[in-house]
Amino acid sequence: MDGQYGDSTRSVKAVASEHVPGSPVAPQPVSAATFHLSADEAAGLDTYGRSGNPTWRQLESALAELEGATAALTFASGMAAITAALRVLAKPGTKLVVPADGYYQVRRYASEYLAPQGVTVVEASAEQMCEASADADVVLAESPANPGLDVVDLYRLAMQCRRRGAILVVDNTTATPLGQQPLSLGADVVVASATKALSGHSDLVAGYVASSRADLMSALERERLLAGAVLGGFEAWLVLRSLGTAGLRFERQCQNAAALAVMLHTHPAVRAVRYPGLPGDPAHGVACAQMKRFGGLVAVELADAAAVEALVRRSALLVASTSFGGIHTSVDRRARWGDAVSEGFARISLGIEDTDDLVADVEQALA
Repeated sequence: MDGQYGDSTRSVKAVASEHVPGSPVAPQPVSAATFHLSADEAAGLDTYGRSGNPTWRQLESALAELEGATAALTFASGMAAITAALRVLAKPGTKLVVPADGYYQVRRYASEYLAPQGVTVVEASAEQMCEASADADVVLAESPANPGLDVVDLYRLAMQCRRRGAILVVDNTTATPLGQQPLSLGADVVVASATKALSGHSDLVAGYVASSRADLMSALERERLLAGAVLGGFEAWLVLRSLGTAGLRFERQCQNAAALAVMLHTHPAVRAVRYPGLPGDPAHGVACAQMKRFGGLVAVELADAAAVEALVRRSALLVASTSFGGIHTSVDRRARWGDAVSEGFARISLGIEDTDDLVADVEQALA
């Protein structure tokens, strides 16, 4: 029956506590640096806060269930999760492909840290990803790509990697496991920032890795232990607490994104719109084949930076901030961070406001 559940049911079920009479229904946080030691050193009990925490394990179980994985590991941030995966997989002498049109910090990490260690780093856009990965050892794909929202054909890329024995890592942050499941399409590893839509309240930073390959997860767990990029127990509890409403929130965010994209597509002040759910979007066909929902992000190009600033200033609902996935609709002009986009390019992250209110607000702000 699990495969027939809707998103909200899956979200609630993933965080449900065991049905033990007298126990709390809601998950409880465990914030501890040290634990009482057992005389049996092989007992496998928690000993120290960098190596294990009960709240981590409950959150990791929920994330693994949502991603369709056998295991998940939490990290202190999305970048901590991604860089841990790359350190484990991209060894000196290997060829690594990273998104040219994805999150810019990943490219910086690959060029500033991995390349000097002897890793051949190749940058490829979503459109070029399959061709560029033909002889790669490790491929990191981000789909939909942030911020341009182009989509990678993950099944095609996964089959190509599998034929060669390459490892495919997919950044599932923008889609979330409620929008797509890369592991079911053939990916080896999923990485994501739980800072965004899964926690959804713009009040914490967290990341995770999920996979059904025990060898990779064991190596990643060892890397986390030694590098120390662990998630605090309280933050883990906040993510766990938020996951229960992720289905509801993401459904509204996707609904708002689709409605806003339709309005923006025909607005005279808008030069271009990207949203995988738009029938005329270049990525629509591939997105329909592999995505259950098209996400809560819309990319829009206005005349210039001043037009983006005016949009926010004239709006009663829009918030100027970076990151995405929160309950408030936010606007981020991406050129300020160095993305290869025009000065008037903005990524709009849709919140959970009422759809009609939001569309009307943005329309009058553009007038």
